[in-house]
Amino acid sequence: MQTDWLDVIRWDASGLCPVIAQDWQNGSILMQAFINREALELAVRENRAIYWSRSRKNIWRKGEASGHVQILHAVYLDCDGDSVIYKVEQLGGIACHTGRASCYFQKLEDGKWQTSSEVLKEPREIYTAVAKD
Repeated sequence: MQTDWLDVIRWDASGLCPVIAQDWQNGSILMQAFINREALELAVRENRAIYWSRSRKNIWRKGEASGHVQILHAVYLDCDGDSVIYKVEQLGGIACHTGRASCYFQKLEDGKWQTSSEVLKEPREIYTAVAKD
């Protein structure tokens, strides 16, 4: 696979770029993570959302622990070349390790963070002895 397209991205000093996972049909924001060159190249090759886990310092295939795989439908690069969007199909309807559809479930109201969406499945039912997504 030709990788010239990877050279256009403005990777940070750690070789990472932020990526937003967005529902490919309704446009809702599911999560934000990071990618490196390898993760992005693998994501395109495998047609699934693949990230770089900063905490584990390794490649992270979304859904490898939870089963909530993200099928990759498109990849977009912003005008500055320093941010990416994955347009994904979220299998199982849960993107967040808390068991919610989106990681963005805390809304600022009257100076306080309020939970704005329900848990669809308890994390203890999703994850067993493996690391969380």
